[in-house]
Amino acid sequence: MADSFPVMCPSAQPGMKEPRLIGVAMFDRDRPYVAYLNEPVPLSDEVIALAGPAEPREIFRIAAHCEESRCTHFNGEKCNLAARIVQILPAVVDSLPACLIRATCRWYTQEGRAACFRCPEVLTQPLDPSPEYERAVRPSLNQ
Repeated sequence: MADSFPVMCPSAQPGMKEPRLIGVAMFDRDRPYVAYLNEPVPLSDEVIALAGPAEPREIFRIAAHCEESRCTHFNGEKCNLAARIVQILPAVVDSLPACLIRATCRWYTQEGRAACFRCPEVLTQPLDPSPEYERAVRPSLNQ
């Protein structure tokens, strides 16, 4: 990947470098899924305020520059969150969803299509996560 295209985290926090909104949580039979945007929206205070009264991470999917060693999920070589999502969570789609960051996405470049098939079910801070989801997103001490 060229230096001019930073590796992007598809499940970023608002305070990370160059955050942008890439999706919004929707609900189907009380199960959340991400509806991806057609173009990125810079994450401004005004956009964050639109989440109110909810926590932005409960309803927005944010992408930002991957923080690598500053992230609890990164082991120095790869994103363990992406690996656990692929290992633990079931696929929820059978074709690649629309994605604004795929070419530079840490999860896609590391785990390939398998990460994309699970990506729509990942919310950074879900309201009522399943035990399976909790296990997938919890940083492991043995990374």
